[in-house]
Amino acid sequence: MAPAYKVGTVTIKFVGTANVNEQVVRANMQIREGGEFDEVILDRDIRSLYRTGLFEFIEVKHEAVDAQTFNLVVEVTPKFRVLAVRFEGNTKVKSNRLEKEVKVKSNQALDERQIKEDAEKLREYYQKAGYNQVSVNYSVEKDRVGGFGTVIFKIREGEKVRIGEIAFAGNKSVPARKLRGAIETKKWWIFSWLTGSGRFKDDQFEDDLDKLRDLYREEGFLDVEIPQDKVQFNYPAPGRLVLVVNIVEGRRYRVGEVSFSGNKLFPSTLLKRVVRQKTGVVFVPSKLDKDVERLDDFYGKDGYLDTRVRLNRKPNVTTGAIDVEYVIAEGEKFSVESIVIEGNTKTKSTVLLRELVLGPGDVFSTVLMKISQLRLENTRFFESVNVNHQETNIPGRRNMRIAVREGRTGNLTFGAGFSSLERATLFAEVSQSNFDIFNRRSFFQGDGQKFRLRMQLGSLSSEVVLSFEEPWLFQRQLALGFSVFRTSSEYNSTFYSQIQTGFEVYLRKHLFELWNGRLSYTYEVFDINNISPSASAVIRALEGSNASSSIGFQLERDTRDKIINTTSGNRVEVNLRFAGGPLGGSNINNNYSVEFRGSQFFPIFETQAQVLSLIARGGVIQNFGDSNDVPYYNKYYLGGPQTLRGFEFREVSPRDPFNEPIGGKTYGFFSAEYSADIVSPIRFAIFYDAGFVNKGAYDFNPSKYHDNFGFGLRLFVAGAPLSLDFGIPITGSKEAMKGNQFNFSFGTRF
Repeated sequence: MAPAYKVGTVTIKFVGTANVNEQVVRANMQIREGGEFDEVILDRDIRSLYRTGLFEFIEVKHEAVDAQTFNLVVEVTPKFRVLAVRFEGNTKVKSNRLEKEVKVKSNQALDERQIKEDAEKLREYYQKAGYNQVSVNYSVEKDRVGGFGTVIFKIREGEKVRIGEIAFAGNKSVPARKLRGAIETKKWWIFSWLTGSGRFKDDQFEDDLDKLRDLYREEGFLDVEIPQDKVQFNYPAPGRLVLVVNIVEGRRYRVGEVSFSGNKLFPSTLLKRVVRQKTGVVFVPSKLDKDVERLDDFYGKDGYLDTRVRLNRKPNVTTGAIDVEYVIAEGEKFSVESIVIEGNTKTKSTVLLRELVLGPGDVFSTVLMKISQLRLENTRFFESVNVNHQETNIPGRRNMRIAVREGRTGNLTFGAGFSSLERATLFAEVSQSNFDIFNRRSFFQGDGQKFRLRMQLGSLSSEVVLSFEEPWLFQRQLALGFSVFRTSSEYNSTFYSQIQTGFEVYLRKHLFELWNGRLSYTYEVFDINNISPSASAVIRALEGSNASSSIGFQLERDTRDKIINTTSGNRVEVNLRFAGGPLGGSNINNNYSVEFRGSQFFPIFETQAQVLSLIARGGVIQNFGDSNDVPYYNKYYLGGPQTLRGFEFREVSPRDPFNEPIGGKTYGFFSAEYSADIVSPIRFAIFYDAGFVNKGAYDFNPSKYHDNFGFGLRLFVAGAPLSLDFGIPITGSKEAMKGNQFNFSFGTRF
C-alpha cells in the first residue's frame, strides 16, 4: 500500500488584480493544511472555485517539502468585476427602465456572454416598443489595476415605426388578403395601442414567413420560396414602414395516381371511396394526413384496431403530379371484453356507462369509441377524458379503458351587480350539475342530476328559482325536470307592477342526429298591481290575479363550438305553446304561440379571433275562445340590451291611448355583429339590429321597422360575459326614438 501524502501549507496567490478576498477562495476549498493530500478532493475544489463565477483561470502547483509532504500554491486569476452599468444614446427610454431589462449588475463578475445576451434583450425591448431600426452595441472599459470594468451599452434608437402596409410580390395564385390573415404581423390600426400589434418584431416576422410557406404548401405549392433576405423594408415617411414580401410560388402540384397495397380485407375500389383526395385535385399534405386517419377509422370501426396506414409520395417532375400510395398493414379483429373505469371518485360508474355507445361483446369500433369520449366530455363533469383500448390475455378481445379526471361541477356564488334596466341587484346562487339527491355522504354529488337555487333582489325586481333535473329517467335517455319560481318586476312599465309565480314540469329527449325535443307543462299566476291612476283601460282591465295553464313543445338543434364566446356553428329553436282552453286557467289567457329563434356564427379570421354572428327571430301569438285579446304581459316587445340596442327596454311596440307600450302579436328581429379580440379577455364589437312589432297576429309586414347600429365591448367577469353596448337609432317611430342608448348586461344573446 502506497504511503499517504500530507499537505504542508496552502498559499493563495492572485495573478493580476486581487479584487476577491482570500477568505472567499479558502471557503470554497476542502483541502486543508496538515491534512491528507487527495487528488480527487483537489479536483473538486478547483471545480467549486470555477462555479463561483469569480475566476478566469485557476492553477494549483505542488512544492515538495520532503518525501511525504507537499506545499500547495493556488494561483487564481480573478475575473474583472462590474463597477457600473451605463447606457448611452437612449433619449426615448430612461436608463432606470433599461436597467430592469439587463441581468448585469454592479459588483458582479464581468461575464461578456451575459453582456451580449443583455444587449439582445435591450434590442428586443426596443423592437416591442416600435423601434424596429434600433441597434444595441456594448463595450467594457477595464481598470486593470483595480480589476473593475464599466459596462457601456451604446444604443442608436432610431425612429418609432408603425407598419403602414404589408404588401406581397409574386403572389399570383393566393390573394394578399389571405396571406395577411395568416400572419401575426399586422399593420397599425386604431386599437394597436391595446393589442400591441402594428409594430415590427424580428422573431415574430420570422415565424410569419414560416406560416406563409406552410400556407402555400397547403395550396399545393410544395416548392415555394419566400427568402427572408429578399423582404423589402421601405420607409416612405418618418415612422412609417412598408413591408414587401417577395414570393416565388413555383409549380402547383396535383394528386396523380392513388393506389393501395397490403389490403386483403377490403378491395381498393372500396378504399378509394373512403379517401377524399382523388386524382387531379390539388396536392394538400394536411388533407392526405386526414385521409390516413379516415382509413384508420374505416378499419377501426370494424374492430381492426392494430391496422396501420403509411403514406408513400412519388413525385413526377415532368407532369407536376404526385402519385400517392397507401401502404396498409392489416391487423386482427377485436371485440370488447370489459369496461375499465378509472379516476371517478365522486361520479358513479353508472353515470359514465350510460353515456357509452359500446359495451362488452360488441365489435370494438374506434369511431364509436370517439363518440363515447365526446359524450362523456359533453357532460362537463370531467376536466379530462381519455378513452382507449388495452390488451387482455384473451385472443381477439380487448378492454375499453376510460380514464377521467373529475372537475368542479358545483358552484356557490353571491354578490352584487347592476344593469341598464335597474340600478343595483344582490344575488346568491347554488348549483350542482352532477347532483345526487340521495347521497349525503358525497355532499349530494355523483348521479348526474342537475340542481339550481337562485335568489336575486334588485332595486326594481326580485327573483327566486328552484330547479331540478333527472337526465336519465328509469335508466333511459329521457330527462325529467321541474322548476318553481317567483319573479317580480317594476321596470316593465311605469304604470304597473308585475308578480309572476308558478312551476314547470318537462320531459326532454334526444330525437335524431343533433335534434332535441322538449315537452313541458307550466302553471303560473300573473299579479298586476300598483296600477297608476293615469293608466289606460287596457292596463286596468288586467288588475288582480290571472292564472295561465299551458303546454309547450320545443325542437332544438345546437352545433355551437362554445356556449360562451362562440366562434362557429349554429343554434336553431322552434317553440310551440298552447295555453288555456281544456287546460284551465283564466279565460283571458286562452292563447297559442309559435316562435322561431336561430343564430349562425362564422369565424372570419383566426387573427384576433374575428367572428361574424347573425341572429334571426320571429313569432306569433293569438288568442282564441272566450279571450278577447292576448294579455300585454304575454305579448312581444323589442328594445333593450338583448334586442334593439339603440332603443329603450320594450319601447318598440304598439301603444295604448296614453302612449304606453302594450305589446304586439307578431314580431320579427334580425341582428348582425362583428367582434374581434382587443386584448384577452376584452373584445370589440360593431353591430346592426333591426326589428318590428305589429299589433295583429300573422302580420309580418316590416314597414314599421326600427333599426340601429352601434359598437360595444365584451368582457368576462367572474367567468360570465359582460356586454357594454352603445346603440344609435337610425329608423323608428317618434315615440321610440329617444336618442342614443347605453346598455350593459350579463349573459349571451340568442
